[in-house]
Amino acid sequence: MNECAEEQGLFVAYPAQSKSANPSKCWNWFEGSEQRRGHGEPSLIAGITRQIMRDFPVETGRVYVAGLSAGGAAAAIMGATYPDLYAAIGVHSGLACGAARDTPSAFAAMRNGGGPAATSAHRSRTTVPTIVFHGDEDKAVNPVNGDQVIAQAKLTMDLKTTVVRGRAAGGMSFLRTIQSDDTGRSMLEQWVLQGAGHAWSGGSPAGSYTDPRGPDASREMVRFFLQHSTGT
Repeated sequence: MNECAEEQGLFVAYPAQSKSANPSKCWNWFEGSEQRRGHGEPSLIAGITRQIMRDFPVETGRVYVAGLSAGGAAAAIMGATYPDLYAAIGVHSGLACGAARDTPSAFAAMRNGGGPAATSAHRSRTTVPTIVFHGDEDKAVNPVNGDQVIAQAKLTMDLKTTVVRGRAAGGMSFLRTIQSDDTGRSMLEQWVLQGAGHAWSGGSPAGSYTDPRGPDASREMVRFFLQHSTGT
């Protein structure tokens, strides 16, 4: 992401969770109190975003949020609760907003996906452009959660669907489903990474939870984000 920021002239913020809030330093995406606008972690992340927008020359309407795993779930929550602040979201190996309400249901959602009633209750009133990456052999977060993120992001608007099969330079095959509006702009993208586990696609081999064999999720997310701004 730092390399993408240097190339495109972007600001990147990495909000960090404290160990006192979560022993694993993960976002508490599974708690009902952390899934509402103006409350808990969503309000903190939105506050960090707004502070950066005040302190630096950030172009209004061109602000985005992305994450992996618990961070991906947090990104989905931010898209559902602050669609006026984030023009698009990226969810890698994450879960939909409302997929769980407590620790037991979190583990259930990670194994089998979140309940449709829970995720539909958090559906945004506006379509927030969303790009999803998920490995089809992810043993930590069931790939069906990626389907649910896309389903939650989509409203009743008609979108044209295109399916592309490909292979990354690193050798990993993928299935890319693109849902576009009448102008041909991609509104929803879902990348199913064939043979990938719970790891960031195209990440550095020096990193943790990365798979350099896959397509470059960072650059693909930035490419997707830059097509969108709030209000358009």
